[in-house]
Order: sequence, then structure tokens, then C-alpha cells
Amino acid sequence: MRPSGTAAASLSLAVAATATRIHVQEQDLSSYVLPLTGSVNGGNTFPGVSLPYGMVKLGPDLYTGSDSYSGYQSNGNFIGFSLLHESGTGGAPKYGVVAQMPTTGTIDNPLTDQSVNRSQADVSRLGYYKSSLFNGITVEMGATGKAGMFKYQFPDDASDSNVIVDVSHVLPSFRGQGLGQNYLGGNISVTTTDGSIQYQGSGSYDNGWNRAPKWTVYFCGYFDQAATFKTFLGTNATGEDLSDFSDATSQDSEARLGAVFTFNTTEVTSRVGVSFISSNQACANVDREIPAGTTLDTLETNVKNTWNDQVLSKITTTDTSNSTRLQLLYSSLYHMSLIPTNKTGENPLWSSSEPYYDDIFTFWDLFRCTTALMHILQPVAYEEFIRSLVDIWRNEGFLPDGRSSFFNGATQGGSNADNVLADAYVKGVRGAIDWEDAFAAMVTDAETVPPNNNDPRDTSSSTKEGRGALPDWIDRGFITTKYRRSVSRAVEYAGNDFGLYQVAKGLGKNDEAQKYLNRSRSWRNQWNPDLEALGFTGFLGPIDEDGNFVDQDPLSCGGCYWGDDYYQGLPMEYSFNAHHDINKLVELSGGADNFTARLEKLFEGGVSSGNSQFNHTLFNPGNEPSFTSPYLFNFVGRQDLTVKNSRYVANSYYAPTAAGLPGNSDAGAMESWVLWSMIGLYPMTGQTTFLVGSPWFSDLTIDLGSDNKKLVITATGGSDTAFYVQSLRVNGEAWDKAWVTWEDVFANGGTMDFVLGSEPADWATGDAPPSPATESS
Repeated sequence: MRPSGTAAASLSLAVAATATRIHVQEQDLSSYVLPLTGSVNGGNTFPGVSLPYGMVKLGPDLYTGSDSYSGYQSNGNFIGFSLLHESGTGGAPKYGVVAQMPTTGTIDNPLTDQSVNRSQADVSRLGYYKSSLFNGITVEMGATGKAGMFKYQFPDDASDSNVIVDVSHVLPSFRGQGLGQNYLGGNISVTTTDGSIQYQGSGSYDNGWNRAPKWTVYFCGYFDQAATFKTFLGTNATGEDLSDFSDATSQDSEARLGAVFTFNTTEVTSRVGVSFISSNQACANVDREIPAGTTLDTLETNVKNTWNDQVLSKITTTDTSNSTRLQLLYSSLYHMSLIPTNKTGENPLWSSSEPYYDDIFTFWDLFRCTTALMHILQPVAYEEFIRSLVDIWRNEGFLPDGRSSFFNGATQGGSNADNVLADAYVKGVRGAIDWEDAFAAMVTDAETVPPNNNDPRDTSSSTKEGRGALPDWIDRGFITTKYRRSVSRAVEYAGNDFGLYQVAKGLGKNDEAQKYLNRSRSWRNQWNPDLEALGFTGFLGPIDEDGNFVDQDPLSCGGCYWGDDYYQGLPMEYSFNAHHDINKLVELSGGADNFTARLEKLFEGGVSSGNSQFNHTLFNPGNEPSFTSPYLFNFVGRQDLTVKNSRYVANSYYAPTAAGLPGNSDAGAMESWVLWSMIGLYPMTGQTTFLVGSPWFSDLTIDLGSDNKKLVITATGGSDTAFYVQSLRVNGEAWDKAWVTWEDVFANGGTMDFVLGSEPADWATGDAPPSPATESS
């Protein structure tokens, strides 16, 4: 139960909230957003123009011979500018379709290489993007939710000003995993009117990181200037040979096709809408969102206002002393709010009154701390998102772990939508969610073996959806090496079953609750007490098909990929991942002191043979299995070490720069981790517990979305060297626990007042955080 605040605390909350509102009114928070943050060095963020969760993400596509996941790279040649992208993904690029490419001069064959280099660095700010091409052309871009605008400036001495619309354009992959996208066919038709020209059609494609079958996008484009045009048709889906290049007004084929528009002016503007339903709907989208006469300035202003109102103003501060921290704060909020994509009204697979969200990359990346923050900052969108997940199950039979272009995949570990649903349930998300259906969807994950999709990366079981290794998990209580990623899947399956326990308990399904609580403890069967490393004994280890433990170096995961026993994490990292059963984990690790020593070893430099970019630590800030580990010190009475290590990681590996992420953004997972660090809390997904860290700002106000509820966090005595918690008051009352609950500070709002200092203090002397799956002593 949340303690009642004192009158003084209430006054403090009101004054702080008022001061923050005044501050927000005075400042355009979008000026702190640097869209290029995390766009290079493997961060793969999208730096173009988008609304929050917007369907259109308009930006450049570049060729370097390596995968351009978001379309963008800082070097290479432009091959087009397209309306659909994702942000912070991996595996293989997705989308890069509905493109235009400006050129000058006579075009004899539009299917040949039309790429061109930069003349100077791209300009990116929230709501606006500009590229300067080596041939003297500049391309400026703006966007709405379902449409985009191109403004071209051609050189004064250009003999012809051309825009090529190549329907076959798609972002390629060069990794050789069989995930590269393919153009499967399309159509285009051109209509001329007095003073302008229109084109519309569709393109079909497949593949990308989720190995999707054929999907189709429709487009509708306008130019504001009169033009001559030719349509073109190739001889196949990939080659450069022309079959037709003429004044035919339409083309329809499985071969490459498109149109070339030629203008006798140096300035041309194009408006393009997209839809997954029809060309008519694409036209309606652009006509509604970017009517003729709309300016780029108007679009930029509208985008800024939308981000300010819907996202950036959700976290505010009057502490403007450090602009770099403000840039990191608001750039991180921006990048964690680009995907998933709200495609409500654009789902071609079934009709439904429910919302529809797509482009989920992936719950394996997001469930630990991203979805919990989305819930707090975007409660309306979050409820829609949960409803969409359940509706996908209703219509397709399984919840997604990842999903894009209306197709589930890929599932890297457990069925982690279960964790997301459980987190929403225990924190009181209700609204229009049918929780009986939601629980039934979770039961499908827990009891039904999904058909094997024979993914070449792992032919042992499905990578599309569900839990492919269920036969072992149900029958044996552990997962053998018959199944790939057996160890990492086992600890994730345990967390998934704990999620089922939480929802079943809340729905009064007591038998099911007990069943899944028991199953959530089965990760313990994967614990090999004989594995040794660095003076510690006992780690999660592989088990062969005969039920015998296999010898394993706890400091190595081999290739750490689809075909290995551990996915993207070391055995030692995964051996801290039973977050619902920490007290048992502490016991198996040899008690509190040994557990503390193990955790400290994660952050010690020079221990790992890899991770050279992270000073050879076993802790990997660039991958999600390590995300929660810095905060686990709170369970064993060392909140000071939580602060020390989380603050070190954030300061060392995050910055508001193009190379400012420690790894792939993973659709905002990295950004949400550092946001929690700045806030001074960290969520335990599927539980109501938040572990206490140390806030970065002297004050921070989080808008909780309804009834003017806010969480106001203050910190006195803090500095770059003074960040250890000396004392904490929650809702005006002295607090001696290194954790708070949802009810304490989020359900109805609240206050957290920190005193910080340069040396650790033994302030958290109260109860340890809950370990809800551990049997009572």
C-alpha cells in the first residue's frame, strides 16, 4: 500500500509540478533531440522524419556493401529516399520501400546504377531531414503519420531535372543469412493534369529480419510541377535489362518497373502517401495529411509539436545546467518511441475494432525495461498495444515475440510477450483489454508447441512464435541440447511461466497459478553446481539428451548465436537472469557475500577475453541479458554498488552522439535502459517492484497521463562525483528500502526526495526487494 503523503509533501509536489509546467511552456524540448544519436557504430537508429510510432519514416537509403538497417549510413552512396523504415533493428534490413531518386541529365536506362555520393553531411533535426548530393541536388524531407514530402532543388545548370520512382527498390542484405528482402512484383500508373502529375500503384516484397512471406504496400504520389514521363519495365525482378521504356501510362509485372519524371524547373515538391490496404487509401492518406500547398516548414512545426506534446513533455526538469544530459534524455525518449508502428486501420489481414501495432523488434529486447517505460509514459498507446497483441493471437493463434509486415518472427528465446502482458496486468492496466483472452493467449504459449518453420539458423524448433522447446520443458523440467539456445531459453521460459502465474493469480485461477509458479522454478534444474570459473562454483549449464550436464566454460558462449546453447550472452551473464526467483539464485550462488562478489566480477576490467570495447568486462552493456545485473546489488544490501556500476556504465558508454550507444539500439531498448538510469529507478518486469538507483537531475517530473498524476523526483547534494544515495523520502516519509512499488509512486503519483553524496551510505537497512517465486523460509 502506498504510504499517504504529508501536507508538506503534497505542497512540495504541487510547487514542483507548477515550476515544471512553467518551464515546459518556456522551452521547446525538441531542440534537445539529436536524431543522429546512435546512427553509426552498430546503433542502427533511424535519423529521418517520423511521428511517434508513425507508419511513415522518411529518410535516405545508402549503399556501402554492408547492411543499412535503418537506411542510413554515414558514408556510401545514396540509392534512394524512401518512406518506410525501422529503427534500431538487426539481423537484416526491413523496408526501404516507396522510394524516389533524383538525378540530372538524360536517362537512357533507369534500371542501371543511379547512386551518388554526398557532397556534405546530412542535416537532421526533429521533423526535418536534408541530404546534399554530389551532383548538386539537395533533397529536403518532412513527414506525417502516413505520408511524406520531398522538396528537390536541382542545379541551375542541370540539363534535365529527373525523379525516378523504382518500385523494385528495397533495402538489401549482405550477411548471407537468407534474410535479404526480395522484390516480388508491382504496378504503377501515371495521370497528368494541368500543372501537376500523379502516380499510384503497389509493390510486393518478402523477407527481412523476421523472414516474412509476401506483403504489399500501396502508394500514391503527386508532383507540384508539370512534367514529362516515361514508365519502364525490366525483364526480371533483379536485373538491369529493359523490356520497355516508353510513354505507356502504366506497367504491371513481376519484373522491375517504375517511372521517370522529367521537369523543366529547378525546384520540385512531391507528396506521397502510403497504405497497406489500397492505392485509394494511400491517396486518401496523403490528401488528408499533406494537402496541396502544405509547406515543409508547416510539417516540421507539426512534427515538433506532436513530439513535444505526446512524448518529450512526459519527462521534464528545471535542471538545465548540463545540456549534454538533456540531449541524452530527450534523444533517448525520441528513439524509444519510433517503433512499434501504429498501423491501426492499415491491417490487410483481418477486420477488427481493435488497434493494430506492427514492427515489434523484439520482446526479447524490449521486455526487460522498455515496455515498462512505455506503459508509464504512453498509457493510452500502451493499452492499445496490449489489445493489439491479444488480437494477433485471436486471429493467428500465437502472440508475437517479434513481428513486422504483418508476420510473427523471430523468437530468439522465450515467449516474452507473456512477460509484457503480466507486467501490464500486475500494474493495473485494464481499460478495454479482455484479460480472459489475454491469459488464454499466454496459455497457448505455455502449452502448445508451434509448428517448426525450419529456419536455417535453427532447424530444431520454431523461431517464428511460441516456445519451440516446450516438449523438453514440460516433460523434463529443463531443456536439453536437442534444442538450440537451450540454456538461455530455459531461464526465459521460467520467467514466462512466472508471468502466467501472476495473471492467473489475479484472475482467481488458483490451480493454474500454482502450476505455473511451480514451472517458473524449473530454471533451477538447469543449474550445474559443478561448473567453476573465477573462484565461483555453480552456473546455468547445458544438459544433453540423456539428461547429463555437459561441461561448459562459464565465461564462453561459443558463437553466442542461434545454433549455440546461449544466445547473445555468457553463461555467467545468464546465471543472473532468474529475476523472479532471486533469493533462490542467491542461495545457489553461495549466499549474499558470494553473490555480491560474483556481481562485482561482472564489472571488473580485464576479465573477459572479449568485449574489448568495454574494457574486457564480462558485463556487456550492449546486450540485453546484462541489463538488470547492475541493479541486483539491491537484493543483497549493497545499493551503493548498484549506483556505482549503473552510473559508470551510463557515463562510459552513452552519449548524445552518432556513436553514442554501446550496441544496437534494439528499437529503443538501449535508450530505455539509460532513461531508467537517469530517473533513478529500474523495473522488475512482471512484478510491481522498482529497484532504486540514483537520479541524474536535481528535479525530474514524470507525467503519468491522467488526473494530473505525476511522479516528482528531487535530488540535493548531487554532482558528477556525488551520486551515492545518503537518504530517501518517499511521499514525504523516511524510506529505508532500496525499492519501491507501483502503488507507492506510479499508481497515484508521488514524490521521491533523494539526498546524494560523494561516499556510500548505509541507508537501505529495511526489507530486501521481494523474490516472489522463492518459497517462504
